[in-house]
Amino acid sequence: MARKKIREYDSKRLLKEHFKRLSGSELEIKSAQVTESTDFKELVDREPWLSSTKLVVKPDMLFGKRGKSGLVALNLDLAGVAAFVKERLGKEVEMGGCKGPITTFIVEPFVPHNEEFYLNIVSERLGCSISFSECGGIEIEENWDKVKTIFVPTGVAFTSELCAPLVATLPLEIKGVIEEFIKVIYDLFLDLDFTFLEMNPFTLVNGRPYPLDMRGELDDTAAFKNFKKWGNIEFPMPFGRVMSPTESFIHGLDEKTSASLKFTVLNPKGRIWTMVAGGGASVIYADTVGDLGYASELGNYAEYSGAPNEEEVLQYARVVIDCATAEPDGRKRALVIGGGIANFTDVAATFSGIIRALKEKEAKLKAARMHLYGRRGGPNYQKGLARMRSLAEEIGIPIEVYGPEATMTGICKQAIECISAAA
Repeated sequence: MARKKIREYDSKRLLKEHFKRLSGSELEIKSAQVTESTDFKELVDREPWLSSTKLVVKPDMLFGKRGKSGLVALNLDLAGVAAFVKERLGKEVEMGGCKGPITTFIVEPFVPHNEEFYLNIVSERLGCSISFSECGGIEIEENWDKVKTIFVPTGVAFTSELCAPLVATLPLEIKGVIEEFIKVIYDLFLDLDFTFLEMNPFTLVNGRPYPLDMRGELDDTAAFKNFKKWGNIEFPMPFGRVMSPTESFIHGLDEKTSASLKFTVLNPKGRIWTMVAGGGASVIYADTVGDLGYASELGNYAEYSGAPNEEEVLQYARVVIDCATAEPDGRKRALVIGGGIANFTDVAATFSGIIRALKEKEAKLKAARMHLYGRRGGPNYQKGLARMRSLAEEIGIPIEVYGPEATMTGICKQAIECISAAA
């Protein structure tokens, strides 16, 4: 499971589109998305309600506490919304220690209300936890003792009996409506492969539930079976995170293959770089470098897995090497080509792609005084390591390679000793 956050606009779009299918009744949700490319005239043509009702506008950027940060405007007309957006679009803000520009807004009808409820569903290993409170809103954290939580095991029907503790203290005139709402939302949560869904708050409008603020996360590994239900879904980067051109290139490769190709630049001037096979192994290598006191020298986080073919590995390795060898300064650098012990990935085949890239980048590697350290096990690993040893003699670059007899942490230590040694 890979939990990926989605924008509030998409959360509410999915809720509106599928609530009626699952319950037979419709939620009167209206929302519009505004970005730099939005033409307000065209937007009003698509969403006529924008010109005939009072509105709410707020950033839709995967961060919370927008109201407390003064980033929510209420009871505006369309001209007021346009002015609010114009003043803030592209402006950098700091939220939760992260800085970034505001690029996307959500606009909705302004809904006066007296009641605010809280609903949260989270997917866990053995089922789902469901939390509810009749004291929702921006002060939910101060009223956390009033939140009631139940657990629904996987495969167990969410009945009225299970839901009863959540709604036990509600007035009778709204108890049935909210219970039914929670049950439908739970069905929708499972049907669309949400991993997290939060409404804080939702209210009642003419006796019907209406979500005012909503957050959602989807299991993106379920995209293959949900592409029609999800529609044109976007998985934005976390707030404050902007992909570099090289990261965008790898991201594009990753989207086109059944394998996994991940690459994040941490420090462009770092002197320890990694090209690691396996998600678990990649974390061990990065953590070890940090644990040994050299986190500031770690240039990247990288991971390839899922048996990528030789051409995919070649393109991937080119990018990693280009970043690792950029702007040589005369000091030694190290590239760790590591991994655990593969179950089904042909080590020799993936190493063929890496070897081709190393040959192509020979001049850059020498200019950057790059030392290579390899550690790998799995199918055909002896053949792959032998080719790497031959490459060292062929292109005259220091390459040390080991099989599973060496430890992953030991390879990291060798790389650190290399860059720490006197020139």
